[in-house]
Amino acid sequence: MKSATPQANEKSYILDAHKSNLDQQETKGATTGLGFASFNYINSIVGSGVIGIAFALHQAGFVLGMFLLAFVALVTDYSLVIMVRSAHISGSFSYQGLMEAAFGRFGFYLLTFLQFVYPFIAMVSYNVVVGDTVTKVLIRVFDLTPFSVFARRDYVVAMATIFVTIPLCLLKDMAKLAKASLFSLVFIIFILAAIFARFISLAPYIPSTRDSWALYNWGVVPAIGIMAFAFMCHHNVFLLYGSIENPDQEKWDKVTHYSVFVSFMVACLFGVTGYATFTGFSQGDLLENYCWDDDLMNAARVAFSFTILLTFPIECLVTRSVLSLAFRPIPYYLSTILIVGTAYLISISTDCLGVVLELNGVIAAVPLTFIFPAVSYLKLEEGSLLSSRKLPALGLALFGSVVAFIGLFTLITTFNTVDRCYQGFFMPYCTNRNVTVKWS
Repeated sequence: MKSATPQANEKSYILDAHKSNLDQQETKGATTGLGFASFNYINSIVGSGVIGIAFALHQAGFVLGMFLLAFVALVTDYSLVIMVRSAHISGSFSYQGLMEAAFGRFGFYLLTFLQFVYPFIAMVSYNVVVGDTVTKVLIRVFDLTPFSVFARRDYVVAMATIFVTIPLCLLKDMAKLAKASLFSLVFIIFILAAIFARFISLAPYIPSTRDSWALYNWGVVPAIGIMAFAFMCHHNVFLLYGSIENPDQEKWDKVTHYSVFVSFMVACLFGVTGYATFTGFSQGDLLENYCWDDDLMNAARVAFSFTILLTFPIECLVTRSVLSLAFRPIPYYLSTILIVGTAYLISISTDCLGVVLELNGVIAAVPLTFIFPAVSYLKLEEGSLLSSRKLPALGLALFGSVVAFIGLFTLITTFNTVDRCYQGFFMPYCTNRNVTVKWS
C-alpha cells in the first residue's frame, strides 16, 4: 500500500509511528526557508492546550504561574535543541530511533507506549471540549433547555463521533486533511480576539474571588503538566527539521528560539486575558467560563470545535499506527472503531477538561517534553555527567522526573477531593442581568 508523503505542517506522529525507513522519510519532501518553517513550527505548538493556560495560572497562583509559564517555555526550547543535537550524534533522525540508539529496544517500546497514550488522551480531551462547547451552541441556537436530550453531552459527543470523527478517521489518506491544520492558527487568532473583546466588556461584571492575584498557590505541579501539554510538539521535531532548506544545527536553533518565543507570547495572551477576566472562576476549558447566550463566544466555540474535530482523525491515525507497530496488525476498520469508541466512553465519564489536561500532562507530555530528550542526550553525548555540556540536560531530566512523580501522586490522591470545574452549570455571574445587557 502506498502511503501519502506527510507535509511539514502535519500535527501528527505519522513518521514516528512507522519504524521502517523513519530516518529517510523524515528528511524527505519539500523544503522551505526559515520563515515558513517557523510558521509551521508555531502551528504545531499552538493548539488546544492554550485554552487551559488561564486555569494553570489559577492552579499555581498568578505570579508564580507566569514565572512557570516562562520557565516551561525556556526548558522546552532547550529540549527541542538537544533533540536535534542528539540526532546528529547518533545519526538517527527520528524520536523513536533516538530512544532506541540511546536505550535499545526498551527505549523504543517505552517511547512507543507514551506516543500511544499522549494522542489517545488528546482524543478524549477533544471529545470533552466538543461536549462542553457544542451543547452551549445548540442550546442558544435552537432555544433548548439544558435538560433536553439534544443538549446532553453524551448525546452530542455520540453524534459528533458517529457522523464526523469516525468517517474522518476511516479515511486512509490523511495528507489533504492534515493541510487543514494551517487554518487552526487563524481560528486561534479569532478566539483570542473574542477573549480579549470579552475581557473589555465582561471583566468589570465578574465578582472578585479570594486571593485572585496571589503570589502562589498549591497547584504548581498540575499547572506545569498543563503547560507542558500546551508546548508539546516534540513528535514533530524531525519532520520540521527536515522541512528546512539545507538544515543544520545553527538553523534549527534559530528557528526553535523564534518559534517557541512566539508560542510563549500567544500562550501568555490567552492565559493573562482569560485569567484577568475570570480569576478564580477560570476553568480547564476557558470557553466554558462564558455564558451560554453570548453569541460572540458561541462563534468562538464553533471555531474551536471545528479545529479539534479536524485534528481528531490525525491523532487517531497515530494511535492506530502505534498499535500496529506494537502488536500484529489489527483490521483497519475494527481498530478505528475500537479506538474511537473507547475514547468516547472515557470522555463521557468526565466533563472536566482540567483533569484530562493535567493527566495527559504529567503522564505523557512531561516525559516526552522534558525527560526523554534529556536522558537521550545524556546517554549519547560524550563526557562526564557533570560536565558543562551535560549539566543543563541533567537538570532538565531531574526536573521532569520530579514533576511527573509528584504530579501523578497528586492526581491520584486528590482526584475525588478537589473541585476543579463547573462544567454543565450556569456560572453565577451569568445570572447578572447587567452582563447580559453588555452582549445583547
